[in-house]
Amino acid sequence: MNQRRPRIVIAALRGGAGKTTLSVALAVALRHQGIQIAPFKKGPDYIDAAWLAQAASGPAFNLDTYLMGSERVVQSFTRHAAKNGVSIIEGNRGLYDGVNSAGQFSTAELAKLLAAPVILVVDCDKVTRTAAAMVLGCQALDPKVDIQGVILSRVNGNRHSSVIRRSIEESTGLPVYGIVPRLPDIPFVQRHLGLIPPDESTGVQRALEKAGNMARDYLDVSGLLAVARSAPSWKIGAFPKPARIRRGIAEPTTIGVIRDAAFQFYYQENIEALTDLGARVIQISALENKVLPPVDALYIGGGFPETQAEPLAQNESFRRCVKESAERGLPIYAECGGFIYLGESLTIGHRCYPMVGALPVAFGMERRPQGHGYTTLTVDRENPFFPMGTTITGHEFHYCRILAREDREMHTAFSIRKGTGIDGAREGLCRKNILAGFTHVHALGAPEWANALIAKAQEYRRTKQQTSGALESGIHMGV
Repeated sequence: MNQRRPRIVIAALRGGAGKTTLSVALAVALRHQGIQIAPFKKGPDYIDAAWLAQAASGPAFNLDTYLMGSERVVQSFTRHAAKNGVSIIEGNRGLYDGVNSAGQFSTAELAKLLAAPVILVVDCDKVTRTAAAMVLGCQALDPKVDIQGVILSRVNGNRHSSVIRRSIEESTGLPVYGIVPRLPDIPFVQRHLGLIPPDESTGVQRALEKAGNMARDYLDVSGLLAVARSAPSWKIGAFPKPARIRRGIAEPTTIGVIRDAAFQFYYQENIEALTDLGARVIQISALENKVLPPVDALYIGGGFPETQAEPLAQNESFRRCVKESAERGLPIYAECGGFIYLGESLTIGHRCYPMVGALPVAFGMERRPQGHGYTTLTVDRENPFFPMGTTITGHEFHYCRILAREDREMHTAFSIRKGTGIDGAREGLCRKNILAGFTHVHALGAPEWANALIAKAQEYRRTKQQTSGALESGIHMGV
């Protein structure tokens, strides 16, 4: 069955050209017209997706053929694409930038996979007609990529914009759907290699309002909408949902997710994978909660614990609860920032902050990235969540490194085929029912993960029930 699925890819010639700002601006403008927006981010980025979700007033999803494979990318897009609205897909880096010289896993390859028209953002800083040459090169490199138009950014006045616009339209035949000048007050602030997440921003609504004004003043919103609606019909195929895991437990399994300004990096699909399997997901704050509520397992994602190190350290009662639960065997899966939080301490500059202490590891922040890019891991030791021999694809981006660790009651679970991990050769520290490391995984690319987390949660819950029942029986018998 074929259905309309209006969609558009916002791509660029390089990273940092303004794709996120313009994608957010378009989403805000279309939503203000009453059009439903389904936002997507190409690649593993959490922060851009979070801003797109804010702009669309709904969840954003990641599409990454390296992490997920082409088939699951298509399934995810089919499930989440706007039926009567518009799907906005923000690319990453340059249009043809991938993991090798052939551009494998690039935005261009994703656009072809989704049969989606492409709008190319061109940073016009210090160029005129050369911009037309770059756009023409993008057209010629792969004619199967459906480039439908251009948005000019960082334009320096009317004469500058006029020359570039005429050069592009005359040389490439592509229309220009926006001319954005140098703006002194860009609504989104950079940190590290990306934007500051909305969870840490105090001016989310102000930023979205400015983005909407930018679209109103400088973008041809109706023209971009027409491009999205020109996308070919999308073939709707059935995509299987996983069977829910019951295993004799009537109540739904409760998975706690620590989500706050310190821990905010979660793929929506990971949460969805847990709820698809029947789990009840509850959000917890390591900054505000004083105790850990009753849960059957805990999932701690990445984020920026270094920006919240002091309040995390000051919330001693919550840290103590997490450590005590870990010692009792609570299943805990932690990625990057969550991994750091489970350690003994985090050193930033000359200050050392106490963390949970569930893992005998001391961490320190560095000025340069210690690991950045896609990872490929092989499971070669027992662990709570992944079968032996499994290949895991993921990604890492961390400024943190391990300063010291004691391997008492602890071992690594993965060997590294690609990436850095904890020491360049190994990744994934295990202790009791904890598995933690720097690698982030996407549930659609690691289907074992959600199943195993829930299975471990149910096992832990049964153990608690049996222990509780034994205690009650002992009390009644006068033991």
